[in-house]
Amino acid sequence: MGWLLLLLFLSLGAVLETLHGFKVGFYLDPAHRVRREMWTLAHAHGTLLALVQIAFACGVQRFAWRSPGRLRLASFLLLDAAVLLPGGFFLGGIGHAEGDPSYGVLLVPVGATLLLVAVALIVLEAWRSSRPTPEAGHPSASKESKR
Repeated sequence: MGWLLLLLFLSLGAVLETLHGFKVGFYLDPAHRVRREMWTLAHAHGTLLALVQIAFACGVQRFAWRSPGRLRLASFLLLDAAVLLPGGFFLGGIGHAEGDPSYGVLLVPVGATLLLVAVALIVLEAWRSSRPTPEAGHPSASKESKR
């Protein structure tokens, strides 16, 4: 999914550069400053979150996830954040009023919250997997349990 999102948001960036290069009015006119800003934010956040998806996929094997449910939850939240955060910015640039984004921008804080929770779950698992677990019958296990 990360690679697909990367393709999508890099393509969006190419479209935005094309609109800019051909001086397309509905994108560059001063009255559409909010649209340009929102769509640029959609491109930037989408590209970054696609890279986060790829990094997460590469790191799944690195951490000893003790709960498959927590792994699924982190993955689900990251995917939702990768859609809602840039999607909210993009929708905020469609049909905007003078100086204000449209109501689609309300998806941004939802996506940001999901992203924060997902990253917190990943940090928790990284921290837990870096701590040694006492193995049964190992001499240091009985010392650790007495402390």
